[in-house]
Amino acid sequence: MSTGSPGQIVGIVVASLLVVGSGIAMSVYFGRKARGSAGWLAAGESLPLIVVIITQFATATGGGVLIAHVGIGYRSGWSVFVYEGCVLVGFLVLALIARWLRTQRFTTVPDIVTRLFGRHRLVTAIAALAALVVPFGWLATQFVAFAQLFGQLTGISPTALILVMTVASLLFVLPGGLTSVAWTDFVFGIFMIAMSLGVAGYAVHLAGGWGHIAAVVPRRLWGVEGLTAVGWQQIWLWIAAILPGTLTNQLYYQRVFATKKVSDARRGLVLSGLTMLVGGVYAGCIGLSVHAMNPSLLNEEDAAGWLLTRLPSWLVVVFGAFLVSTIVSTTGAALQSVVANLTRDVYQNIAGRSRDEHRTVALSRVITVAVALLAAVLAILFPKALDWLVATYAYSAAALAAPIFLGYLLHRFRRLTPAPAIAGMLAGIVGCGAAQLIGTTVPYAVYGIAASAVVLLATALATSSKRTTSVHSELARES
Repeated sequence: MSTGSPGQIVGIVVASLLVVGSGIAMSVYFGRKARGSAGWLAAGESLPLIVVIITQFATATGGGVLIAHVGIGYRSGWSVFVYEGCVLVGFLVLALIARWLRTQRFTTVPDIVTRLFGRHRLVTAIAALAALVVPFGWLATQFVAFAQLFGQLTGISPTALILVMTVASLLFVLPGGLTSVAWTDFVFGIFMIAMSLGVAGYAVHLAGGWGHIAAVVPRRLWGVEGLTAVGWQQIWLWIAAILPGTLTNQLYYQRVFATKKVSDARRGLVLSGLTMLVGGVYAGCIGLSVHAMNPSLLNEEDAAGWLLTRLPSWLVVVFGAFLVSTIVSTTGAALQSVVANLTRDVYQNIAGRSRDEHRTVALSRVITVAVALLAAVLAILFPKALDWLVATYAYSAAALAAPIFLGYLLHRFRRLTPAPAIAGMLAGIVGCGAAQLIGTTVPYAVYGIAASAVVLLATALATSSKRTTSVHSELARES
């Protein structure tokens, strides 16, 4: 059932078409500036600092912020900032190795692992699988989120909406790969930040102002104590689940690889992390405002949808455009990331096929269409079954966290071989699976990461040799 009148539905559709159309025009324009396969896969190390900051925000802000985070704000007040803060901390940790990441001219996360441990097809294969499952999960679930949210606004069938978003995502990615995605995300990201703050402010106004919210909503939600209102158990679970996922998400790494200046790599992550707090303002203000107006919702995740029924027609139309720009930013980034893995890691590094510029770009476009269609089919046929894709965060982090960060520390002192990486990644996956089967309270990713770290360290000490002073100095200059 739609929440809008016929006039609102027409307005939403027109506004959405304008957003998508402008995005496609920008994608084509910036796609012409992409230089060969480097521009397609890694934006040719061409992104200015401000673009990196905003595109990180646009990529990370999807259906989860629009629905789930508003629900956190409704039920637990400012605790939503703890969630966003976990992403910020993850970015700050990534910033510690950002300069090294940028100087190595990586394209995908498996490039990092093979640089640390040496080239081996099994290393590349496991790392590529662990890296691509997360953005593919994002892609499919964002299709579903768009169909559900936009369906509530317009009454259009989910299948039709998923197909529309599939075509839009393809048109955003095909012209120039990451170059197109990053620049369109930059423009959309500015719109998203403005809309987030604007809608949050309007929600507070609709609820009677902050004074009224403070009078009718329990202080434990809107006061300083609201930061921990969700409870310490849930906070620790967030820390254990979100931090590893942030630290191993290839979508974030790719923006570091693409910075125009090496010096921007670290600053970009720090400032991007701070920008993520805008999501906390949006979700917290809307959640508390809806709580003030209707404290009896049975499902906190209905808070965003309930607010839509109270917005004036013009704002509902603008919100529809905001919704489209938010979802399409994430789907385009996720689609390009999966294609980068399949092209760079599977086709070139594992299969050992041609690195010809023209052929690489052409193949990337073919793979883009295939991946988008597969995600769309899954989203249409199994919209509820896609919940299992949440597990991809855990298994990806369990496989990649130790090889990236522990490997970065060890490679300065020892000559690493592929064996520790293979053993560590497999141990992470097995440990994660075992903890999931047991049903542990702590997210099973933590057990996987711990198992991966222990096995990787033991294998590295048994199979590697110490570096000479001259080699160590060379590596220090690299970093």
